[in-house]
Amino acid sequence: MTGTTMIDLGPQARIVAALAERVTDEQLAAVTPCPAYVVRHLLGHLAGLSVAFRDAARKDLGATTATPPGTVTPDIGPGWRAELPKALDELAEAWRDPSAWSGMTRAGGVDLPGQVAAAVAADELVVHGWDLARATGLAYVPDPAALAAAYGFLQMAAQGGRGPFGPVVPVPETAPLLDRTVGLSGRDPGWKP
Repeated sequence: MTGTTMIDLGPQARIVAALAERVTDEQLAAVTPCPAYVVRHLLGHLAGLSVAFRDAARKDLGATTATPPGTVTPDIGPGWRAELPKALDELAEAWRDPSAWSGMTRAGGVDLPGQVAAAVAADELVVHGWDLARATGLAYVPDPAALAAAYGFLQMAAQGGRGPFGPVVPVPETAPLLDRTVGLSGRDPGWKP
């Protein structure tokens, strides 16, 4: 990922926050494209990864950046409607600092270059935004810069035929970039609840 251009994760973070804001209490138990998660777990994961990638950007390494994903099933607390947008805003703000993109950091217990961590953060926001929209029936148009960063990361990450979320799902090169990104991540772009 050498030479990765800094992008502002703020637009994508706001898109995810707007999706979460529209989730009803009745939808919290709905299935998602993440086989182990219902909507409430997906929202909890988004909150946790927002804090972890905020801290990764700040190089504030500790418990939030050392915990591998999947060690516990994430969940939301009673204050999630205020906490999630705040965490998303803080994530975006932390990655606006050019020093976040340089040197080494850690996320999910993995040491990686700052610019790779930023691409992973973009991927997480784009793909899990798609997951949330699909699970709740909401329209979803990701931020173009974050989508391009996620796609670039996934092209590299899925070299062995497996994306971060499962085996790559073949998608035609003529499909929209979001569908190709979702397929590279290990999701079926045609997934419906």
